[in-house]
Amino acid sequence: MRPGFVESFRILFRASRGFWLVNSVNFGDGIAYFGMLGLMTLFMQRNVGFSTDTATKSISLFSGLVTLTMALGGGWLSDRLGVRRALSLSMGVVLIGRVLLVQSPLLGGEALIHMGAWTALIIMSIGEGVLQPALYAGVKEYTDARTATLGYAFLYSIMNLGIVAGEALSPVIRQVWAARIEHLDVNEVPTAGISGSFWFFIGITAIVLLINIFFFTRKIELRDRVVVDEPVADDTHLNFFEKIRNLPIMDLRFLYFIFILLPVRTLFAHQFLTMPDYVTRAFPAEVGRYWEWVYAINPTVIVIGVPLIAALTQRRKVVDMMIAGTLVSALSCFILVPHTSVTLLVTYMIIWSLGEAMWSSRFLEYIADIAPSNRVGIYMGIAGIPWFLAKFVTGFYAGSMLDRFVPLHGPQDPGSLWLIYGISALVSPLGLIVARSWLIRAVHNQGVGEAAA
Repeated sequence: MRPGFVESFRILFRASRGFWLVNSVNFGDGIAYFGMLGLMTLFMQRNVGFSTDTATKSISLFSGLVTLTMALGGGWLSDRLGVRRALSLSMGVVLIGRVLLVQSPLLGGEALIHMGAWTALIIMSIGEGVLQPALYAGVKEYTDARTATLGYAFLYSIMNLGIVAGEALSPVIRQVWAARIEHLDVNEVPTAGISGSFWFFIGITAIVLLINIFFFTRKIELRDRVVVDEPVADDTHLNFFEKIRNLPIMDLRFLYFIFILLPVRTLFAHQFLTMPDYVTRAFPAEVGRYWEWVYAINPTVIVIGVPLIAALTQRRKVVDMMIAGTLVSALSCFILVPHTSVTLLVTYMIIWSLGEAMWSSRFLEYIADIAPSNRVGIYMGIAGIPWFLAKFVTGFYAGSMLDRFVPLHGPQDPGSLWLIYGISALVSPLGLIVARSWLIRAVHNQGVGEAAA
């Protein structure tokens, strides 16, 4: 039997040192990864010299490669190394990539600059592709049945707390860097000073890596780890086709569940592929210079909303939370249709974030619950394939859609842009509604009724 609302929080806050060390990496990478992600398309255009279309495609490929790495080996490597070592290795790789990215504009000719930037993106994607499943596995290893729901909610919430911290500081750092190093005024050039923010995020990455190396010791790992690895099933007697049929990706309900979320997941991609240019182009410069603060509305809502909603709805079925959350997220796009307004922009960010808070962490919990304890990373990787597709595909039309509906110069029609994206995102909740009974039966049959109820 699960503990009550208050008791759940009390137990979690008394969680092991291992749980909180996992979340220290989670917090630091939330600052650095999302802080850089929110500025990357602008950096690629202004500092590297890419066009809008090439910049959005490049960042789409980067974010897609993160998920693809999770699916094609990052999760497996995380499982093999163990959470502690996987976190150190991945953070070290990410640090190298981030330094190379910020240095790439100094490499000389255009070809070298572009090559350096793309190489940096590939290196960072590999590191993040190992880091993310290691964090998910860490929550499973350092929480028990009483705190699993809140554990995943806190993983998501603490990551977003890191985003809030990074986005709060980034405009200030950019302003100082622009004035002192680039000799520019962000009121006139709202995209100036990005390199300064990137160096700040690199410093955070280095600090988190050192904390994990020196404080997350083997002794703590052995003392605090809760789960016991499940023995790998003996399938040597099965032929090739029987082994294939036993793979999670052959479960039609599982595939439908993860792929029906693809349309609404494109809205996540638009937060870093479309929103930066939308805000800096469609709004006055005094709004664009504080783009990171607009971006920070989402993680601020998540920090507060995810643990509260998770605690209040932990007895609700996962599918029902998915329907409600994805519906709210999709409908939020229509707020931006009437006209360009700071009030509507802030309202959109709040409503969209509430929808995200309703379903995102429960999705992680569901996948982790159905996975054997020694294969969580692999399951998370497979579940991330639609997220890879959402990020990959979105980048190939986001730039051209921006240039068509919100060009840097000339007449703009951002309302039509968000109308199209809102209608597309509605496919996810409608698809979940149609298949609700079928999906709920799958949860019951897989033995995770308590986690999903």
